[in-house]
Amino acid sequence: MAGVEDRPILFASVKKLAQWAQSGSLWPAQFGLACCAIEMMATAASRFDLSRFGAEVMRASPRQADVMIVAGRVSQKMAPIVRELYDQMPEPKWVIAMGACASVGGVFNNYAIVQGVDRVVPVDVYVPGCPPTPEGLLEAVMQLQKKIRMGGRPMAPAMPSPEEVAHA
Repeated sequence: MAGVEDRPILFASVKKLAQWAQSGSLWPAQFGLACCAIEMMATAASRFDLSRFGAEVMRASPRQADVMIVAGRVSQKMAPIVRELYDQMPEPKWVIAMGACASVGGVFNNYAIVQGVDRVVPVDVYVPGCPPTPEGLLEAVMQLQKKIRMGGRPMAPAMPSPEEVAHA
């Protein structure tokens, strides 16, 4: 019979254990607004296999998701809806801005497009490119997992309300 010293023992705080579990089971909300959504869908396919990172189940309801992947440009009309969906997500929640359009408005520097989704919701990870690659989204998921394991996001900055976004 093996003694106590021969048994593997893991020492960790409950907080660290919860962060590890959260980082391995991200549930993204599908929110494809433009061509970047095709790349987001490709990431879930067998070639790139997002399920390796515990994020394979794209949720259609914000109440079942903890990660919002904003893939594509956000119009002024869509901004209040993005904010409302973000507010409906349970805490803790994270946001990935996928593509140049979601990050900074892309080539659409006009009155109709929000020049970066970070003006509407706090963004945790940015995926560059036009179009962004599936590998870029996989890297963003890994960066987000690392961020969660390290303690997550500090208190989110005060963001405008949906009414303020609608009138901007």
